Amino acid sequence: MNSRPTKTFIGAMVVAAGTSITYAAAQSHTMHTFYALAILALAAATSRMKVKLPGIEGNMSVNLPFLLTAVITLSAVEAVAIACLSTVVQCWPKQGGKFKPEQMLFNVSMMGLAASLANLVWNAGWSKADWATEPLMLAAATAMFFLGQTVPVAAIIKLTQNESMRKVWTSIALMSFPYFVLSAGVTTMFDAVSHRFGWQAAVVIFPLMYGIHRSYRVYFAREAEALRPPALARAASASA
Repeated sequence: MNSRPTKTFIGAMVVAAGTSITYAAAQSHTMHTFYALAILALAAATSRMKVKLPGIEGNMSVNLPFLLTAVITLSAVEAVAIACLSTVVQCWPKQGGKFKPEQMLFNVSMMGLAASLANLVWNAGWSKADWATEPLMLAAATAMFFLGQTVPVAAIIKLTQNESMRKVWTSIALMSFPYFVLSAGVTTMFDAVSHRFGWQAAVVIFPLMYGIHRSYRVYFAREAEALRPPALARAASASA
């Protein structure tokens, strides 16, 4: 990430995220300290459950249901803080790994912006209309989160690897869209459980996300194998 266009784009993302976070802070009123800390703990824990997306330089964590829960149940500033902090945990290198500050800055800014925009959609004035049911509003917030994540990632890959942005975004969208739909459903379940039995009971969702993580790892591993050139695939099979 050393080119000038890349640095300019990252700077623009930081400015956009900073503006959205400032707006979120100005709009926030009621704070939910213990519930927010519980959501943060779950989001941070599941953020380390990552799967490598085949065919592109990128990965996906299974913490989205907890980020969406923060968007629809907490104040804007709490939702943005949870998204940013869990992203720091997600991107923190493993022991012996190299810390990449520009990559961290981009990812945190992207997630902060996506969470802020999703919260803005959820709390939009038209959400009070009779036709604006909770499932529809959740779908709209999830769609905004989807665009807020996939578009910047496609743009940064285009700048760093000189790939077609349309092609990269389509590839990311096809792989991640089912997960966003699934996450919206899990969010609805999570919200119902926590409201009926208290947020402590909602930790039952954690094993579910672990199972989803394992399933995606197996699926994407097979996809990555299918994308490998035949010679490399045969060599890998011979060495196994």
